[in-house]
Amino acid sequence: MINESELLGLMADMESDRVERTISTTDTRKFREAICAFANDLPNHRLPGYLLVGVEDKHGKACGLRADDALLRNLAGLRQDGEILPQPAMTVGRVSLSDGSGDVVVVEVHPSDIPPVRYKGRIHVRVGPRRATANEVEERLLSERRVAMARTFDARPCREATLDDLEIDLFLHVYRKAAVAAEVIRANKRTVEEQLAALRFYDLRHDCPTHAGVLAFGRNPRHFLPGAYVQYLRLGGTSLASPVVVAREYGDNLVGLVHSLDVLLDGVLEARPLRITNLRDETVWDFPRPAIREFLLNAICHRDYESTAPVRFHRLADRVEVQSPGGLHGEATPENFPRLTSYRNPVVAEALKVMGYVNRFGRGVLEAQESLRNNGGPPASFTFDVGSVSVVVPMSPRFG
Repeated sequence: MINESELLGLMADMESDRVERTISTTDTRKFREAICAFANDLPNHRLPGYLLVGVEDKHGKACGLRADDALLRNLAGLRQDGEILPQPAMTVGRVSLSDGSGDVVVVEVHPSDIPPVRYKGRIHVRVGPRRATANEVEERLLSERRVAMARTFDARPCREATLDDLEIDLFLHVYRKAAVAAEVIRANKRTVEEQLAALRFYDLRHDCPTHAGVLAFGRNPRHFLPGAYVQYLRLGGTSLASPVVVAREYGDNLVGLVHSLDVLLDGVLEARPLRITNLRDETVWDFPRPAIREFLLNAICHRDYESTAPVRFHRLADRVEVQSPGGLHGEATPENFPRLTSYRNPVVAEALKVMGYVNRFGRGVLEAQESLRNNGGPPASFTFDVGSVSVVVPMSPRFG
C-alpha cells in the first residue's frame, strides 16, 4: 500500500490512467467499474491502479472525508461478492492526511493474470484518464494477453478436444446470457471460437477448447479428464468397509453435474418434524442440504483435475464424507482455512458463480458451518493431506 507522499502525487496527477478519484462513499457501481478497469490494465503498465475515495476529481483535493471501518469493509467486500469476474487482486487502506484535510481510502488494484475481467458482463478499461467499455479489438488484445500469462490448469488448452466436443447450444443459450450483457450479445459479430475464448473456454492459438471449456460444456468431459466425476456411495453401516447399498457415478459437464447432484441430494437427505412445544414443530435434517451441497461444490471447484481420482461422496449411517483430489492450493493453509481461499481453478470458479451455483466467493464453508449449527449438529471437520482434502459431516443428534 502507498504512503502519504505517494498518495499526494497520485491525487495531483490529473492525467494518469492509473488513478480514479471520487468523493462518493456509496456508488458501488462506479467503484466496481473502476476496479474492473484497473484489473484489465489495457495499457499493460503491469502496475497497480488506484481508486481514491475522498478526493475531488476536478481538483485532486481531499474533501474532508472521515472514513470509518464500515466503509473499508464495504470496499474490501467488492473483491469477493462475485460481481467482478475473475476475482480481482486488491487491497484497501486508509490514509489520514497530515495537514488535517481528511482521510483518503485507497483501493489498490493489481493487474489480472487472466484478463479480460468483467463487471456484469461488460469489460471496463482505462483509456487515458477516463474509463470506457472495451471494444472488440481491445477485448481480443486482453484475451491474447491472458493466453500468454495463463498458468492454471483449467485455462490451458485441452489439445485433444475440438469444438465438436462442446455443447455449443449450452454455451450460447445458457451460459453466455448469464455471463455477457444483452447489448454486447446483440452487437456481437465474432465467431463462436472467439466468444468462447473471450470467456477463457477456448484457446485460439492452439484452436481447441481449454480444460475449463471441456468441464463446463463438454459432451463427455471424462474422455479428456478421466477423474472429472463424482462417485457416490451409500454404505450400510458406520465404516467405509460396510456393505455398499447404492453406487453411482456422475460425470456430466458442470451444468448437468450440478443438476444431477441436486436431484441426488433431494433423494438421499432426510427430514423429520421435531416437537418443540405443544403448538410448534420444527423440521430437523439428518444433514442440512445447503451444507452438503456447498461441500460438494467446493470439491468440484477446487479439486485437482490432473488427478484421475474422482470427488468421493460417501453417505454412511452416522455421517457424510466428501473427499476432493488435490491438497490445499497456493497460499491456503490449514491455519488460514477457510478465511483465505486460493483458487486452483479460477475459470471453473467463475463459471460456477456465473451459473448461479455459488452466491459469492470466500464465504461458502463458513455459511455451511452456520447451516450445520442451525440444524443443531456439530461442525464439519476437515483433514488436509498432500493429495486430498476431506470433510466429515456428523449426523445431527436432534435427528435421531
